[in-house]
Amino acid sequence: MASSVGFDPTSVNLTDPNLDQAKVICALQLGGNEYNGNLGARISSIFVIFIVSTSVTLFPVLASRKPSWRIPAGLYIAARYIGTGVIITTAFIHLLDPAYQAIGGISCVGMTGPWADYSWCPALILLGAVITFLTELGAKCYIEAKHGVQTEKDIQMMVTNQPNARPYNCSDGLEAPSNGTNSDSCDKKAANTMETPSTRVLQSIAFRQQIGAFLILEFGIIFHSVIIGLNLGVVGSEFSTLYPVLVFHQSFEGLGIGARMASIPFPTKAGWLPWVLCLAYGLTTPLSIAIGLGLRTTYVPNSFTANVVSGVLDSLSTGILIYTGLVDLLARDFLFECDRTKDAKQLALMVFYTLSGAAVMALLGKWA
Repeated sequence: MASSVGFDPTSVNLTDPNLDQAKVICALQLGGNEYNGNLGARISSIFVIFIVSTSVTLFPVLASRKPSWRIPAGLYIAARYIGTGVIITTAFIHLLDPAYQAIGGISCVGMTGPWADYSWCPALILLGAVITFLTELGAKCYIEAKHGVQTEKDIQMMVTNQPNARPYNCSDGLEAPSNGTNSDSCDKKAANTMETPSTRVLQSIAFRQQIGAFLILEFGIIFHSVIIGLNLGVVGSEFSTLYPVLVFHQSFEGLGIGARMASIPFPTKAGWLPWVLCLAYGLTTPLSIAIGLGLRTTYVPNSFTANVVSGVLDSLSTGILIYTGLVDLLARDFLFECDRTKDAKQLALMVFYTLSGAAVMALLGKWA
């Protein structure tokens, strides 16, 4: 880091050919600790964000496992595709821009030391996308080598063709019938049939294909949640605006995670995993807020070290969410899905939900 020792930012000759621009940028970006009280409200944010975000994340998972709730199929579809839009916008609006602000070429970090020698921000974004791709490819190759299954469509057909078996996505996710019928019909059909051992094996295969990519998706969002939680604990006058915005922010992200989790056919022996994953997301931001409060008088959000940490995490998370959002969610659900609805109105509604989720998160990007 270019040291600011001996550098007076209040007395700078911009025409000096020997002026160290990095020192100017670092001096302008570096702010002091902005904590200004409101301790009670900050403590309340720990519990409010935990309760609201965890509840929203759990709802799609609970609804998919509770036929007695009689949740309309349309609500499943809305949750799933709003979540798709939220995840994509989180990548581009809430992660990409902050990553460049923290370690990009015109930031204090990006203009000093080895950080100035290479475009690390896009390189880390690429790394996040490649890690996600390799994880999915490895899972697919493992499944093919072990079970000889080629595609998820093969799994769907094999499950459906089993005697007394039901399609695994009928009651385990947000895959509502394409004809727009109520999800109760799926639940009643499932209740009147029995899963054979071979069906359970095939469901396990489907679970293994999907869980790796989902875990990377959740961890990418969790990285981002850590940073915004720390900032909420120490931010100054912006706290009154940032507090309610982050409640909505974390709720919409939680909806995206929960909706995608509900579509994964978790086997019985891993029935505990969805609850742990929901809790992990719900706890991340509140714990980070608590840590920020513990450091409220010493933590400097715009320090060199803080920018490096947040920039690296945001860059990796950007790559993860861009790949997941565009490949696993948009392309898979709308372009390459063999069972995509042929109902033009239903398809238009799915697109509308996706764009609505994206629009809401883009609007929230004005404040957080």
